[in-house]
Amino acid sequence: MSHAADHPALVNSVPPTALRLLDTIRSPSDVKALSAAELPRLAQEIRDEIIAVTAKNGGHVGPNLGVVELTIALHRVFTTPEDQFVFDVAHQGYVHKLLTGRGGDFFRGLRQTDGTSGFLVRHESPHDSFGAGHAGTALSAALGMATARDLRGTQENVVAVCGDAAFTCGITMEALNNVVSSTKRLVVILNDNEWSIAKNVGAMAHYLNRLSTSTTYNRLNRRLDSFFKSFAVGVGLNRLYLKWKRETKDFFVESSLFEKYGLRYLGPIDGHNLEELTKNLEFAKNCETPVLLHVLTKKGRGLPAAVDSPEKFHGAGPYDPTTGDSIRAAPGTPPSYQEVFGRALARFATADARVVGITGAMPSGTGLTHLAAVRPRQFFDVGIAEEHAVLFAAGLATKGFRPVVAVYSTFLQRGFDQIVHDVALQNLPVTFCMDRAGLSPNDGPTHHGLFDLAYLRCIPNATVMQPKDEDELVDMLHTCLRLDGPAFIRYPRGPGMGVKIKTQPIALPVGQAEVLRQGSNIMIWALGPMVADALQLAVRLEAEEGLSVGVVNARFAKPLDSALLLSHAACVPLLVTFEDHVLAGGFGSAVLEALQEADCATAVERVGWPDRFVEHGNDVATLRAAHGLAPDDIRRRVLARWRALRADAVEASV
Repeated sequence: MSHAADHPALVNSVPPTALRLLDTIRSPSDVKALSAAELPRLAQEIRDEIIAVTAKNGGHVGPNLGVVELTIALHRVFTTPEDQFVFDVAHQGYVHKLLTGRGGDFFRGLRQTDGTSGFLVRHESPHDSFGAGHAGTALSAALGMATARDLRGTQENVVAVCGDAAFTCGITMEALNNVVSSTKRLVVILNDNEWSIAKNVGAMAHYLNRLSTSTTYNRLNRRLDSFFKSFAVGVGLNRLYLKWKRETKDFFVESSLFEKYGLRYLGPIDGHNLEELTKNLEFAKNCETPVLLHVLTKKGRGLPAAVDSPEKFHGAGPYDPTTGDSIRAAPGTPPSYQEVFGRALARFATADARVVGITGAMPSGTGLTHLAAVRPRQFFDVGIAEEHAVLFAAGLATKGFRPVVAVYSTFLQRGFDQIVHDVALQNLPVTFCMDRAGLSPNDGPTHHGLFDLAYLRCIPNATVMQPKDEDELVDMLHTCLRLDGPAFIRYPRGPGMGVKIKTQPIALPVGQAEVLRQGSNIMIWALGPMVADALQLAVRLEAEEGLSVGVVNARFAKPLDSALLLSHAACVPLLVTFEDHVLAGGFGSAVLEALQEADCATAVERVGWPDRFVEHGNDVATLRAAHGLAPDDIRRRVLARWRALRADAVEASV
């Protein structure tokens, strides 16, 4: 299959003074009103807009540039919100947003405070029928919606738009197994660009490649196209064409895997050919059996740098749209926690062949590219399959290996059952390094890592920790690789604190906190990056209020250093906890539990995130300010609690 141009952004540009078609699009009805001849121009303008906005704000560049024609064709054939699209992950939804009334300044605020989300969310538009942020969910959700339609007796269409990487997820295969037993009408789009975040791995990726490169099918497809194009094309002939095409293909080519599951398979087709897309979508829309349309697209199409570096431009920070070069951090910016972790693991694995690293399609994002480069036999990318990653690690651990699962905190939620049942219950020495703990501000609630302490603290045998800086992160990884049971390290996205990393790491005493500053009025127990905030507050309260405020780097959320905690509770009137996590079930809750068990009534003020899903925003500071966690807000809270305690003490003494 050939594309009209590998880099269409370099040609057919609209003069800057011309009125853009994109600016006339207020709803999908405007898309339908355009002539077929105008659609390539619209596609080009959409690509230009996505490149301009993501160059400034960052975002999922490659996935969206690859689905421009597909999304236009979907809106030409179907009618949302009556018909419903379910986008897997929904990080390829920018085009859909632009075609459903969310262009202009709202789209230019992509991933920023008060701008459009980088994903689809139901409250943002009635055209977003299902929210998402994790891979593999679209087919199950769409099947549920189609089944509900059948039960209600309505006629709307339901379309699941799934990337090829979605079919490496177990949940997608579970849904596929249930399609024909649940509904007779469902359209599934397989958007095949050979990439998830990194290059797709495993047997499914090889299978899809064989389908898309079948010389027998593609030769037959071209001949049939040529034959039918020699006639005047009408609706009836189009249906005859598609029927003959699929049935002749079935005669010459072995049935696809999807047809064994009961879906009618159409394709593969050129995902950048609007005429071919429209024709096949029209057939799928009117088919009285579930249909899977296999569409071949080029990830990053329209931006040469994104085509050449699809992993980098899957989800990119701000970049130069001309060269594709990332906007560099300011000189002197410390290396990220991910970089520090990746280099440390590569060093430990080089020294010990039992140490292996496992990722779920995130080698670059987690820092495991360093391990892959120096010890490829000790590196495993299992695709978007977190449940398998955890169980795979458990199996390795039973044979004497020391597996390290590098995963974003939000994605580890998907492996919770395996953590409990297969790792912790058997007390296996698996280390989980949980990136993006805390906020992933531009990505929003599906990507914030704000719940892990709560879902891990309750698990027996688990050791849960968080470093105050990058040097302590290396010490914690060194410590975990020597423990006899499961261990979890959580750390934030972005640069470290600028602390120099020791030549030789040290093993930390498990469950032992670190006193950084003594105090007689207030003791702040802080976890992870909040230690720096605690130190700043302590200095400020001493200078402005004359208070003696101490700070403890808790290091361990489980086991908690209860002996040190109780010693502080016995000599200071107020304990304060700081955590980059929701308050419910988090580190502050662990402190309260320890005090209650010791029948200690010392006052505690907990600082953390509220019981709600935190929205996306410009940066961490903006979101903290929006939720009462800016430094001045925290100072007022702590000082108000201190003054209330002093007033109560004075009243009690009268």
